[in-house]
This record gives sequence, C-alpha cells and structure tokens, in this order.
Amino acid sequence: MSERGRHAILPAPARLDNAVRGILLIAFGYALIACSDAAVKWALPQTGIAAAMLWRGVFGALTMWVLARGASLRPVNLRLIGTRSLLHCVVSVAFYAVWFLGMPLADSYAVAAASPLIMTVLAIPILGEQVGWRRWTSTLVGFCGVLVMLQPGSALWRWEVVFMLLAVVLMATTRIWTRVLARTDTPTTITFWLMAAHIPTGLLLLPVFPPPASIFPSAGAMLAMAALGCGNAVAHRLFARAFALAPVSVLAPFEYSPLIWGLPLGLLIWGDWPAGTTFAGAGIVIAAGLYNLHRERQRARQARFAATVP
Repeated sequence: MSERGRHAILPAPARLDNAVRGILLIAFGYALIACSDAAVKWALPQTGIAAAMLWRGVFGALTMWVLARGASLRPVNLRLIGTRSLLHCVVSVAFYAVWFLGMPLADSYAVAAASPLIMTVLAIPILGEQVGWRRWTSTLVGFCGVLVMLQPGSALWRWEVVFMLLAVVLMATTRIWTRVLARTDTPTTITFWLMAAHIPTGLLLLPVFPPPASIFPSAGAMLAMAALGCGNAVAHRLFARAFALAPVSVLAPFEYSPLIWGLPLGLLIWGDWPAGTTFAGAGIVIAAGLYNLHRERQRARQARFAATVP
C-alpha cells in the first residue's frame, strides 16, 4: 500500500470512537428506560394511564429545562419534532395500557425486540440506506421469530399484542426520525418537546382513563412518577446524542438490551418469568438483528478500505 494510503487510514479511529461513544450512551439510556418502565408499571394501579402520561411529561420537561441551563429550546425542524413527539405519545399510551392490563415487563420487551428489524426496513425510504439480500433474509428470519412468540397457544397469544406491534412500528419510526432531527436540533431540544407533548396528551386522556383515586397519587407513587419522568428524559437525551454520533444500523441492535434488564426487574418486583416460546422467539429476533449489525460492520470496513486505496 502506498504512503498516501497508509495516512488515509488514520481518521478511522475517530469514526470508531464516535460509534463506541454512541453505543455506550444508548446502552446506558436503555438501562434507565427499563428502570423507569418498572417504576411506572408499579405505579399504574394507583395513577392510571392518563395521569402517568401527565406526570411523566411534567417531570421530564422540567428535567430538560434544567439541563438546558438557559439555552434556547426553540426547535428548528418544528414539524418533524411535533410529529415525532405525538407519535411517541401514542407509543407510551400503548405500553402503559398493556402494563396496566397485566402484561409482564419482559414480555412487552420481547415484542419490542422487533423494532430493530423494522428500523432496518424503514431506513431505506427515510434515510436512503441500501439493504442487500442478506439483510433482507435476516429481517425475514427475525419476523419468523416474532411469529414464534405469537404462535397460537403461546404466552403472548393475546389481543393486547396487536396494539403492541403497531406501537413498535411507530417506535421504530421515531427512532429513525431521531437520526434525522440530529442534523438540525440539539438532543436537549428534541427531548424537551417529546416530554412536553406528554402533558397535553395526558390531560386529553383523563376523561378516557381517569385515575383510580386522585390525579395526585400517594407519596410512593409520586416518587415513582418523578423517577419515570427524570429517567425517561435523561435516557431520551442520551438516545438523541447517540443517534447523532453513530448510524442507525450500529445502534439498532441495542434495542434488545431492555430484555436484559426487564427479566430481573420483573422477577424481583412481580415474580414474572417469560414462557419458553417467548425466550425462543426473542432469541431468533435478536440473532437476526445481530447479523444485521455484523453485515453493517463488514460493509463499513469495505467502504473505508475502498476509500483509502489509491
């Protein structure tokens, strides 16, 4: 290789550093999300769905306002931030509803494991990414894993999962849009408006999902709501920063990490243990997503090599 080719390789570690930083940020963010989800699932019998949305928005928006430290929170891409925030509110309501009805945390995360595969598909029209036959094949294998989880007679064969899957599609869309918004808006701005959107949504839903007792729950439930709002706000800020640093295809497989946290949290708090079909299906989905990550790394290495060869 020529001297020029050797020098051209030098910038590669910087790109790797950004990818590693993005992975660390998103992994920590999902740990916060799992703990926040456990807090809201525990408090939902006292707060109800609408009040949980409301308090999440209040505490989350306040957290981002403090972290902004006087910086402007005015969005640049107002239309996309507004649409993304409203779609994510729909996702939140769907997850809160299935938890309120008793779905275990790990089971909901197993269904949400389809998100990275959906992100792979959505990245084509939204981000203009190209997907080859290998990644299409792995995506279809991952879909088969979802079918294993949802086969008739399995623990996840219930009507609530239909709403969960629709919510997962919307969630994958909002993740892709986070990458788009990272080009124009700061992570704090993106997260502030996401949290703020939960406030009017919660107020509008109060007649539909009234609190079991009062909009002001017990001290313990209010503490859980504070943990929910603050934890979610910080996590989504980390997500926004991570998607600004690393490609979607690198970060998408870490959508599986809530399963790592959801299983022990569900066992410790509620004694939940997922069924064998849930484990098997989730394993297939995760394997397909990790293969997508492997292919993306191979393509990235090939692209860097082609760019450095004179």
